Parts: sequence; structure tokens; C-alpha cells
Amino acid sequence: MESTSADLSLMREYNERLVLNLVRRAGRLSRADIAKRTHLSRSTVSSIIVDLIEANLVREVGAGRSRGGRRPILLEFNGQAGYVVGVDLGATHILVLVTDLEAHPVARLEEPFSVEEGPEAGLEHALRLIDQALEQAGLRMEQVFGVGIGVPGPLDFATGKPIFPPIMPGWHDTPIRDRLRERLGKPVHLDNDANLGAIGEYWWGAGRGARNVAFIKVGTGIGCGLILEGKIYRGEIGSAGEIGHTVIDEDGPPCRCGSSGCLEALAARPAILQAARQAGLKGLREDHLSILDLIEAARQGNPTARLLFAQAGRRIGTALTGLVNLLNPGVIIIGGGVARAGSFLLDPLRETVRQRALGVAAPRTCIVESQLGAEAIAIGAVTVVLQELFSGPDLAVPVHPYLAVEGAARPAT
Repeated sequence: MESTSADLSLMREYNERLVLNLVRRAGRLSRADIAKRTHLSRSTVSSIIVDLIEANLVREVGAGRSRGGRRPILLEFNGQAGYVVGVDLGATHILVLVTDLEAHPVARLEEPFSVEEGPEAGLEHALRLIDQALEQAGLRMEQVFGVGIGVPGPLDFATGKPIFPPIMPGWHDTPIRDRLRERLGKPVHLDNDANLGAIGEYWWGAGRGARNVAFIKVGTGIGCGLILEGKIYRGEIGSAGEIGHTVIDEDGPPCRCGSSGCLEALAARPAILQAARQAGLKGLREDHLSILDLIEAARQGNPTARLLFAQAGRRIGTALTGLVNLLNPGVIIIGGGVARAGSFLLDPLRETVRQRALGVAAPRTCIVESQLGAEAIAIGAVTVVLQELFSGPDLAVPVHPYLAVEGAARPAT
């Protein structure tokens, strides 16, 4: 008897998620539409809708067109039933994004931060920004369904701990996920920042319509997030995608990972800026040269600035040649602060891949700049929370464009 009761409960939960995901993804539907698409009885659908309305997840929004009888009452997903927080805990900044359940942003805060300050300072800073962002949106923590966070280093995905992250000194083995979960009292999802950038771009940005996507984040470090056959690829423990530690020059400079000649040591932001300073370039402030200063110099026609971005592009292209040959992605998306250099970086990068990758793969790989820009990782963090919230049975219906993105991505061709 107990087994039968449990089976019925599971079936009810399954059907509720099926109905909720249909309404969430397909837009406005009547009860009859839902019954037709799910093959559930009308009485079952009506009972489920009562529960979803009481939970504030679905709402009635007026009458639809008549099909020969009474006009049906239309239903839609209530995106304001709860909220989600996405955090990009970067090497030089922390960005917090608060969205509703349809990924519409309601608050955004960003502050400079050095990851070298360590985990205690970093987590406290992130918690403070989360509180401030919720206050900015007029929300309480009780209205938050979950939090996603990205960090710039390799992780043991199962434990939620960084594993010897080269650009995060002092963070090794820190239980980031558990500490935040304990402090916030909410589900917390932790991942590598490049993975979250890949997820964000795949769902809402330059990767929409593609099945195999690589997101390359070029900033303080260089990381790679991989979407293979529509699913994030993390590897055996969660440290896949550390393309920045591909050796491209055996006689190159030492890298923070302990090796020498790594891509990151030659083409990440610190390496580019060091070369710029050695060449005598200066920023707006005499004592500080930023990547934005260098980008502006390139735009103004400075040949040294353009040369440095071209050199970095060729080096990244060399590493991506192996990626193209090995995994054959349809789209490679270049993100991170250095990607703001645009064509100064991307044109030589593309040309290097075109020249060096296998002729069968290179023409079928689109290499594009990130569409989500500085928010790619935070949006990916939000997306992971939403995927977990609404995991379960689903129907093959078009994804409703919850997040408006300029120039929505095209399928890779």
C-alpha cells in the first residue's frame, strides 16, 4: 500500500513538472492546449493548474480565441514568483545579477576586487553585494530560490572546492559552495567561470542554435567552457577546459601553474599589459595602464597596441587550432575583458585557425565575440539555477526568449 502511494506521489510530481515546464517554455496556453500537448486528461490538468496557481507559479491572463464554444482562459508562467542570484567572482571584480524566474534582470551590482585577497575577504564581499543587490531590487532573501556562482579556476565539481587554482592563491580546497549555502540558507551552485560563460552564451547569446560550443574567456587567465551535444562538459572531476595551460612555447616564460610557455603566460591580460609597458605605452593615469587604455590606443591607430593584440590573437588561435581539430565545435565564442579589443584580437585569431586547423573542420567553425559581454558568467550562473529548479520532464517546444539579447545568435553554418 505504501509503495502504491509513493508511486502515485511520484507520478503527480512528474505531471506537475511536465505541465509547469510546458507553460514556462511555450508561453500562453489554455487548459485544453495543455491536455492536448501532454496527453494528460483534462481533469488531471485542471487539478495540477489549481496547485500551480496556489503556488503562484502560474496565473490566468484573460480569455483566448473561441474555437466554437466559450473562450478559453489562458495561462502563463509567473516569472515574478521568485528570484535567482548569479555571481561572477572574478580575479579583479565581483558582479552580482538578480533576475526573476524568466532570467529578466532586476538588479545589477559590480565592484572591483582582487582574488588575491583570499577566500575570507572574497566570500564576505560577495555576500555583501548580494544583500545590496536584493535591497536595490526591493527584494528579501526569502524570495530567492537559489544562487549560482562562478570562480576563475579549476574545481572539484562534486565537492564545490577549487583545486590548486593558479590565479586564486589561498583558495585551494576552500568549501565555497558549502560556506555560501550555510550563510544564505539557499541552494548554491558553484562552477568554473568559463563553464558558466559557455552556458550563458549557449542559452541566451552567441551560441544559440548551435550544439557544440566553446567559450574562451580571456582575462587575467584564459579558460574554456565546453558545450558538447547540448550539454556542459566538465571532465572527470570538473576541471576540463583549462586551455590557458596549454603549452604553446616550450621556451616561453614561467606560468603560475608551475609550467612554462603556457598560453595564459603569453596571451592573458597581464602578459599583454606587461609587454605594453615594456614598449613604453602609458595609460590615462601615468602610474597605471589598463586593458581599456590599450584597446583605446589600438582604436586610435597606435601600431604597438595593435601589434600586441594581434600577437595575442595568433597565440590564442594556435591553441584553438588543437581544440578545433580535436572537438570540432560549431561555434567558438571569445569573451572576457580582452575580447573587447574586437577585430584587433579576433581577426588574427581567426586567420591563425584558418591556416593551421584541418581543412575539413576550420570552415565549419564560426569564431565570434561574446554577445553577453561582462554579464556572460553571471547570466550563466542564473541559468544553472533555473535549470536545476525546473529540471524534470519536458516537451520538445521552442525556448521562449526570456532574455532579450541584441542580435540573437544564429546556428553555426
